Amino acid sequence: MNSKLKLSFSCYLIASLLLVAYGLFYLLRPEFMPYHAEAVGKSWVEVDPAFQILILALMKAVGGGFLASAFAMVVLLFKAFRKGLRWSFWAIPAIGLIVSFTSLYVTATVALNTPASPPWMVAAFGIVLLTVGFIFSALSDESTEKS
Repeated sequence: MNSKLKLSFSCYLIASLLLVAYGLFYLLRPEFMPYHAEAVGKSWVEVDPAFQILILALMKAVGGGFLASAFAMVVLLFKAFRKGLRWSFWAIPAIGLIVSFTSLYVTATVALNTPASPPWMVAAFGIVLLTVGFIFSALSDESTEKS
């Protein structure tokens, strides 16, 4: 792998690890996040038990989606990307950007419409990493297949 592909690989791996961290965090959390409490103006114990179940279910679904996306990205990184298969140069960021832009949209919506301060900068950082990774992989002329 040349230096551009190594940098691209590193960006994609860091973005994947961020998704794993947030995925596990949301999947394993027993109550909503502090910024959720700010958004709704209630502590966890003040939220109706039926809504608690719904909120936790949605958080676990998001966590699972983050983990699934990260898993797909890592498998592609260590299998197809390292072999220089050019289709993986765009498939990996496509997976990551879908989940990252969705996350940025959701967190920005909460930030703009409530007093909460959600972690939108993490999603933005993921988008930067994935974009930089894509640019460097696109600029690389190394591959094992004809484009």
